[in-house]
Amino acid sequence: MVYVIAYLKAHAGRGDDVVALAAPLVEATRKEAGCVSYDLYRKPTEPDTLVFVENWKDRAAVDAHFAEPHLKAFQAAMADVLADARIEVMHPERIEVI
Repeated sequence: MVYVIAYLKAHAGRGDDVVALAAPLVEATRKEAGCVSYDLYRKPTEPDTLVFVENWKDRAAVDAHFAEPHLKAFQAAMADVLADARIEVMHPERIEVI
């Protein structure tokens, strides 16, 4: 198993935009081969801070996800919405920060 945690910090007042733009991404990603779970959470006390928590069969599935058109479209839409982002990919033997 490979776990991915993606931390997103939207510009002030833009958390709702992230949630709306992420809805099609979440729906499409859950249908991908190798996706075990894919969920978006929002910090209750910081509505502009969101976290994707993902579980994948293996790194190949994660790599395939990174190439999917629905992820690329989401990333493009986020260009003006996000203030900061950090992605951690957790393998059994190491943690990558991308």
